[in-house]
Amino acid sequence: QVVTRALGELALTMSGLATQVRAHEMGDLLRQLRRLQRMAENLGMVSLGVVAGDLRVCMERSDPTAFAAVWARLLRIAERSLASDKALLEQLDQTPF
Repeated sequence: QVVTRALGELALTMSGLATQVRAHEMGDLLRQLRRLQRMAENLGMVSLGVVAGDLRVCMERSDPTAFAAVWARLLRIAERSLASDKALLEQLDQTPF
């Protein structure tokens, strides 16, 4: 239940980030990316955590081209990570203990 809750929180955080980026509201984005990075690392989602850190670097360097590329990468990794964890969680839910 703890892992399921953490994955749900991570998905909500990712959704919130996507909303902020679409609206070009970058004021709080660094803090939210750091939160996403910590959550991903705590769940063992190393790639997701690393890319969230890379995106923070792009923001700190004010590089919009790199930001766009790394943002697209973050979205792909988040989608892949959350989709595979969802399938795994569904399998675990069906396993009798």
